[in-house]
Amino acid sequence: MPSHDDRHLFEMLTLEGAQAGLSWETILNKRAAYRRAFERFDPKKVARWGRADIARALRDAGIVRNRLKIESTVSNARAFLDIQEKHGSFDRWLWGFVDGKPLQSTRRELRDIPPRTELSDQLSKELKREGFRFVGSTIVYAYMQAVGLVNDHVVGCFRRSAVRRERSPK
Repeated sequence: MPSHDDRHLFEMLTLEGAQAGLSWETILNKRAAYRRAFERFDPKKVARWGRADIARALRDAGIVRNRLKIESTVSNARAFLDIQEKHGSFDRWLWGFVDGKPLQSTRRELRDIPPRTELSDQLSKELKREGFRFVGSTIVYAYMQAVGLVNDHVVGCFRRSAVRRERSPK
């Protein structure tokens, strides 16, 4: 479903980056621990993290204890706040890539859903330019699906029409 809550958008970007190289199920099973470890995904709090906070997270068995992924969450929080400051909200900036409306695919089979698109390539490049890490095109496309920028529910899926009806706030 389309998401317009900045904290949720930060959470999903963090979880998609954490999932790199792992199964999505692994990350979903650790989601509650991620929320505890990363201050309920409050980007202002995470952006203030220092070495001691990163060391604490590295000892947390409830999350994926990968130093690069943890450090990227901190630097991504800072980049996230920069975008909020420049554009008023991350939501406004992000949804500008799709003119404020979810892209509607017409894929008939799961195998027809690509791992990346030209738009995910573009968004990935912009996120990197803004200072984000763990935002390759494949991760970004999964993120776009997770936060509703693209409706990739296949034709015939019971969720497709509900997502299609969901409208972005003006």
